[in-house]
Amino acid sequence: MTQRSSGWRIGRVAGAPVLVTRSWFVAAVVLTLLFAPTVRAFAPAMGTVGVLVVAFAFVLLLFASVFCHEVAHALVARARGHRVDELALTLWGGHTAYSGAVRRPRDSALIAVVGPLTNLALAAAFWFLFTAQSSSSIPALLLYAGAFSNAFVGAFNLLPGLPLDGGQVLESAVWALTGSRTTGTVAAGWVGRAVGLAVVLGALVWPLVGGRSPDLFTVMWAALIGAFLWSGASEAMRAGRRRDAVSRIDVRTLMTTAVVVPAGSPVAEAGRAARGHGEVAVVVVDDRGEPTGWVDPQAAAAVPADQAAAVPVESALVPFPAGAAVALEQSGPELLEHLARVSGGARVVPVTDGGRVVAVLDVARVAAAVRPAGRR
Repeated sequence: MTQRSSGWRIGRVAGAPVLVTRSWFVAAVVLTLLFAPTVRAFAPAMGTVGVLVVAFAFVLLLFASVFCHEVAHALVARARGHRVDELALTLWGGHTAYSGAVRRPRDSALIAVVGPLTNLALAAAFWFLFTAQSSSSIPALLLYAGAFSNAFVGAFNLLPGLPLDGGQVLESAVWALTGSRTTGTVAAGWVGRAVGLAVVLGALVWPLVGGRSPDLFTVMWAALIGAFLWSGASEAMRAGRRRDAVSRIDVRTLMTTAVVVPAGSPVAEAGRAARGHGEVAVVVVDDRGEPTGWVDPQAAAAVPADQAAAVPVESALVPFPAGAAVALEQSGPELLEHLARVSGGARVVPVTDGGRVVAVLDVARVAAAVRPAGRR
C-alpha cells in the first residue's frame, strides 16, 4: 500500500488526490526571494510589494508547470494500466505515485519521458508568446522566465540518472537489453550518483576555468542538488535490489510442512501426529476441513504428560485470522500483497493446495527474505 504524503488536497487528477505539502510553502518563499532581485533589476521603479507580487507570480507559474509535468506522468501511468495514488507538490517540485507492477520496459520509459517532454513543450509555448511581445513589460519578463525555467526543468530531468526521469528511461533501456530490471536500476543509479557529483564539481571547477573564484551561494545550491541526486539514486538502487528479492520469494521455499488434526483432538494426538516428521507444524481443522489455528509447541509441552490424553488441543491453539490462507503457488509481490491484506498481524498463516492444508508460512521468514536486500 502506498503511503500518502501529508498536505492539503486541492483537487483530483486521474482519480487521484492532488496535494500541496507543507514543504511547498518553504520552496515558494525561497524562490520568491531568489527571483525578487531579477524583478527589481527589470523594474527599478517598482515598490517592494510589487516586486514580491511579481516574483511570487513567477513561482506560481513555475509550479503550474511542475503540476503539468506530474499530470502528464499520471495520465500516461493510468493509460498503461496503473492506479494513480497521488500527485504532490513538494519542496523539490513534485512527484506522482502510482501502484501496480511495471512489467515492460516500454511502459516505464513512456511514463517517465512524458513529464520532461511536457516541460519542453511548455518552454516552446512560453518562448513563442514572449517573442510575440512588442515591448519589454512585466508579462514579457514572466513569459521569458517561464520559457527558461521549463526548458531547464525539462532538460535537467532528461539527464540519464536516477532519480530523474531520464534515469528511468536509462533503466528501461538497460532492462530491455539485459532482461533484468534490477541491472537497469543499478546502472541508472550509478549514473545518477555521477550526475550528482558532476553538479557539485561543475560549480567548483567551471569558475576556475574562467579565471574566477567559485561563488559560495552557487556552490551551496549545487551541493544541495548533488546530495539530493546522490540520495535519490542510492535509494532507487536499494529499492531495485529489494524488488529483486521480492520477485524471488516463493511459498514453497519458505513454508513449513504441516500435519493436520481435527478439532477436539487431545494434545497427545497432536504430539503423535508430529512425531517423526522433523520440522513440522500441527494445524487444527474443523469438521469442514477449514484450518482454525496452529498448535503452539511450547504451550502443548506445558500440558502435564498425565493430562495430555484428556486436554483438548484447543488449549494450545493459536487461531488463524479469517481468510488468511495462502495458496501454494503464490509468490513475489502477489504473495506480499496477499499477506498484507489478510494476515491481520498473525505470526503464522496456513498454506493450502486445492483447498487442503499442506503447510504453514511464518510471516517473519517472509519479511527476513526481503530485508537483507534493503540493507545493502
